[in-house]
Amino acid sequence: MLKLFALAVLVAFGTPADAFADVFGTVENKGKTMFEAVKKIVFVIGGFGMVGLAVAAIFGAIKWKWFAALGFGLAVVAAANAVVQYATNTSAGFSDTLS
Repeated sequence: MLKLFALAVLVAFGTPADAFADVFGTVENKGKTMFEAVKKIVFVIGGFGMVGLAVAAIFGAIKWKWFAALGFGLAVVAAANAVVQYATNTSAGFSDTLS
């Protein structure tokens, strides 16, 4: 474990700061792009799920709680940017669905 820690410290001090900034900037941009794409897919599948759960709840096949839980989950995904912005006092960099 000590050898692994020493190697990590050596790499950290041997790498220029610009290289770390470039790597983390790339990771941040890829994460934003992936979240935007996944959010669109979640909304489409969630919309079909809402319709299906509503029909099933009307006919008594499932409880209305499941329908409400899916709706609440979709609202949380829609408000993700607002939550990140509130917690960090900066913009997360991706579009806010609720605005």
